[in-house]
Amino acid sequence: MARGRCNFKEADVKRALRATVAAGIEVQRVEFDPVSGKIVIIAGGAEVAEATALDTWRATRGAR
Repeated sequence: MARGRCNFKEADVKRALRATVAAGIEVQRVEFDPVSGKIVIIAGGAEVAEATALDTWRATRGAR
């Protein structure tokens, strides 16, 4: 059984990953859709907001 035509090449994936990393974005995973030729890059390493005074108080009180 022959495989169907792929709408993207390995070079396309490498180019997308290289551009993402060059932009300073951490890559968490890559998803492919061979039918539509879509390449999805999931970014990771989201910035954590600084704790507010309320968050600090809740942490010391054991609040949920």
